[in-house]
Amino acid sequence: MRRIALPREGVPTGRVNAYLHDPPERAQTLLVDPGVAVPALFNILDSVDVSHVAVTHTHPDHAGALARVAAKTDASVCAAAGHEDRFRTATGLDPDQTLADGDQVAGAVVLTTPGHAPDHLAFLTDDGAACGDLVIASGSISVAAPDGDVRSYLRSLRRLRARDHSRLLPGHGPAVDDPRATIDRLYGHRRDREQRILAAVREGAADPDVAVDRAYDADLGNLRAQARATVIAHLEKLDAEGRVRWDPVTGTVRPA
Repeated sequence: MRRIALPREGVPTGRVNAYLHDPPERAQTLLVDPGVAVPALFNILDSVDVSHVAVTHTHPDHAGALARVAAKTDASVCAAAGHEDRFRTATGLDPDQTLADGDQVAGAVVLTTPGHAPDHLAFLTDDGAACGDLVIASGSISVAAPDGDVRSYLRSLRRLRARDHSRLLPGHGPAVDDPRATIDRLYGHRRDREQRILAAVREGAADPDVAVDRAYDADLGNLRAQARATVIAHLEKLDAEGRVRWDPVTGTVRPA
């Protein structure tokens, strides 16, 4: 798995990672997450015959250059099974094939990992797991409404942890060489946030804005809207579990 760090404004690390899976013993080559149309990406594509191109999910920073890459390489375009309409809307392309859990594409095994986004996939190889916005070496992953699903995200972390890969290849930042410790940290962070939000509701927070004020210690500044969307994603999980009563129509919440 060769990492191609692509510059992208507006993301925490200032870079998005594309990955090229080009093992010498295989005739097929997989490009994952061609999110940004920059010379660094196309210069590599001039020297490699890409047979398949896929994305971990269709957020613009991961899929933004997919149409241009597909046109340049004539590669088979892959989309998450069951999310073809979302894929077409995001990329303007009809997929040539769809990928479901356990499928193989150009030597990589597909693992469905929804949570950050409903169409999220990871690509597992002997050289590491390209896992998009499921993990990150430092900091945390956004799991925010309307795309984010906290229950699915935690389940996806557990599934990836059970695979016990020696190296994870995230969509942003450096490789993760301590997968289990990193997954445990991210899992613990998400559960800690949940407990703070639940405590805020039980203490009288009747809407997401009040819950944000009580569940976050830092001055959020221009990240407040993101924090509010995160709170809503957690309220959806807590409501599904019967621990709060969240009404998305009125935007109010109360203890169960």
